[in-house]
Amino acid sequence: MTSAGKDLLLWRLERERHMASWSSGVGAKLAGGRWNTKGRAAVYGACDPSTAILEVAVHKGFKALDTIPHMLLCVRITDPGSVFEVVPEDLPNPNWLVPGSPSLGQQCYGDELLSRYPFITVPSTVSRHSRNIVMNPLTGQESVEIVVIEPFALDPRLHPPAE
Repeated sequence: MTSAGKDLLLWRLERERHMASWSSGVGAKLAGGRWNTKGRAAVYGACDPSTAILEVAVHKGFKALDTIPHMLLCVRITDPGSVFEVVPEDLPNPNWLVPGSPSLGQQCYGDELLSRYPFITVPSTVSRHSRNIVMNPLTGQESVEIVVIEPFALDPRLHPPAE
């Protein structure tokens, strides 16, 4: 998953007020996610900052990113061998990579992977040529170190005034 000399990074855009609990996976536990069922904690991030921003924008919209304080967080995965790469051709259902609501089968598939691996990488449905990283907070926290925490500022052109 990493190329020679290149770190595997997890980028996340987090509401400022939730920064202290960024690694808990409580949001995904309460609501469920594309790769986890409701009740299972998971921390979603991306392999690059642009995809992390798009993943949040698709759910919250650019207005929220423009008006509610967010922080950009980057952590290095210190044990790249603990990362499982989900390959699209190996998925039981190719529609799992199509934007929209996930199926229970997809969520259970993710639960199974997260019970075996601290991290999984999956194709992003927002940006097909990008990848997301999902961390099991119970087993992955010991294998990350914070690299960047900085206030996020949305480019104002993404939330222009009404004409």
